[in-house]
Amino acid sequence: KQWYQRRVRGHLVSDNSLFLMLFFSFFKTLVGKDVLIELKNDLCICGTLHSVDQYHNFRLTDISVTDPEKHPHMLSVKNCFIRGSIVRYVQLPADDCDIVELQNASRKESTI
Repeated sequence: KQWYQRRVRGHLVSDNSLFLMLFFSFFKTLVGKDVLIELKNDLCICGTLHSVDQYHNFRLTDISVTDPEKHPHMLSVKNCFIRGSIVRYVQLPADDCDIVELQNASRKESTI
């Protein structure tokens, strides 16, 4: 897939970086909410979102795994750091997401 570059506020940025910044801003609004993160190795971790950075690295507190029989080594872990490159999905509670605001923000980014 080819990404194009544009000038935003005098800086040359790619459409890909605009897209990532949109989600980074969105995830920052969910700090303190419960999320479920599915990793590429099929491990699903539920926890409270403590922080997220621009690389989509997540820090979770009060974690639990959805399949403790398959991952017993995770039972004693209470907090974790998840590298963004190993995240497959982030599941969010529907009542904590403002879908209209996210759609409006994505429209604004596509017109820049």
